[in-house]
Amino acid sequence: MGMKAKVALGAVVGIVVIGAVSANAGSDGKDGGSGGGDKGSSASAEHKSGAAKDSGGAQKSDAKSEEKKAAFGGDGEYQVGTDVKPGTYRTTGNDDGMCYWERAKDASGELDSLLANDNVSGTSYVTIKPADKLFKSSGCQDWEAVDPKAKGTPASSMDGDGGMFKVGTDIAPGTYRSTGNADDSCYWERTKDAGHGLDSIIANNNVTGTAVVTISPSDAYFKTNDCGTWKKA
Repeated sequence: MGMKAKVALGAVVGIVVIGAVSANAGSDGKDGGSGGGDKGSSASAEHKSGAAKDSGGAQKSDAKSEEKKAAFGGDGEYQVGTDVKPGTYRTTGNDDGMCYWERAKDASGELDSLLANDNVSGTSYVTIKPADKLFKSSGCQDWEAVDPKAKGTPASSMDGDGGMFKVGTDIAPGTYRSTGNADDSCYWERTKDAGHGLDSIIANNNVTGTAVVTISPSDAYFKTNDCGTWKKA
C-alpha cells in the first residue's frame, strides 16, 4: 500500500513502490516554516498507525489548535489561489496513518506533476507555495491555517508517533532521547521548512533501540514516527 523509502543524507536505500495512496514526490524548495530510513521520507512516506496523544508533552501541538477554524477540509482537491491560499497549514488527530496529502504543479494527475506528498500519522504541517497549482488531501482531519507569528508553550517531551512538531512552538530545542524501538522502524527527521522536499531535510535517521537527537533552535520542524516517547535530556 504505498511506499517505504530511505533517504539518509547522501545514501538512498530501500524499495520505492508507487501506489495510489503514496507516490514518489519531488524535491522543490523552501517555505517559511518541513527522510530517513525504511520507514519514510519527507518527500514521500508511508507510516504505521499512531495518533498524536493527549499525554506527555507536545503530542497535539498547542491547545489553541482546537479553537481554530478550519481553512479547508481533509478530503478534496483544491486549486491554489482560488480554493486555498498559499501558506502553511496544519492537520492534527490523524490516528490511522491513512491521511494523505499532495502538492502538485498541475492537475494532470501524472507522476511528474508531484512536487511533494506524504502519508500522515498524528500531526502534519505543509506549506503550499504560490507556484503550486493543486493541493490534494484524502482521509485527513481538516486543515487549519498556521499564523507564522503564533506563540506556544514548547514541551520537553513528545509522542514518538506524533508526526510533525514545530520547534519553539510545539517542542523546545534540545537533546532528546527515545527508548524501546526494537524493530528498526523508528524514524526521525529535522527540517528547515514544511515544504517536504528533499532539500528541506537537515538530518534524519532510522533507529533500532535507543535514539538520541539534538534539535537545534534554528530547526523549523521535527518529524517522528514509530518511535518511543521522546524526552528531553
